[in-house]
Amino acid sequence: MADRASAEELLALALDVATEAGDLVVRGRAGTVAAESTKSSPTDVVTALDRASEELVARRLREARPGDGILGEEGSDAAGSSGVRWIVDPIDGTVNFLYNLPNWAVSIGAEVDGEVVAGVVHAPALGRTYTALRGGGAALDGQPLRVSGVASLEMALVATGFGYTVERRTAQVAVLTRVIPRVRDIRRMGAASLDLCAVAAGTLDAYYERGLKPWDHAAGGLIATEAGAITGGLDGAPGGEDLYLAAPPAIFAALAALLAEDPRADRD
Repeated sequence: MADRASAEELLALALDVATEAGDLVVRGRAGTVAAESTKSSPTDVVTALDRASEELVARRLREARPGDGILGEEGSDAAGSSGVRWIVDPIDGTVNFLYNLPNWAVSIGAEVDGEVVAGVVHAPALGRTYTALRGGGAALDGQPLRVSGVASLEMALVATGFGYTVERRTAQVAVLTRVIPRVRDIRRMGAASLDLCAVAAGTLDAYYERGLKPWDHAAGGLIATEAGAITGGLDGAPGGEDLYLAAPPAIFAALAALLAEDPRADRD
């Protein structure tokens, strides 16, 4: 793991680059934005600005630290030689962005020897920038964050998200029908990184989703953890594509158990 000074340097670089990418995307949003291509299904879209943002981020990171690796949603994948890897979502919440909804962000996490040590989730349309250092806490625009004090699952406001294929969405709806009667309410806002940051800020009590990739949760997961959340997956596994769950300690176990009640519904 990087020492504290190195992690702080990585965070500073991530913040500068995410801000620059956010400015590029905001300027591009002033013009016409359309889906340029699709990925896993016709509703899983990519815009030209997704690619332009990732190209800018990758270029700036390579210029500053040429030995680092990078993994990005839009295809960047280089191993590097330094032990540092950057995990990038150039526009998390592309469908929101396409529809001119403000809930989208540039997400950059810095991983050292397999552990995320610094993260930035920059949401220009919301006017918010979330940051975290491993062991150094999480912040929103420089102000410390802390998860909610919710004491019971029944009082929890829980966010989730849905995949893009019919099969996955069908399975996720089956899970949701078990969750809704057991919690205060459900929200679906369309950007995993920002859902995790909302858990960190206490504006959501918990968040879970299946199908997340590393770029969806690298930065946001660290921010949630550093604000006091527990993150994990099914059956005590680390959070990942099978399930990513973030919640305060008081309700994490209860929500994890609820999500695992019928494994056939959770694992397609």
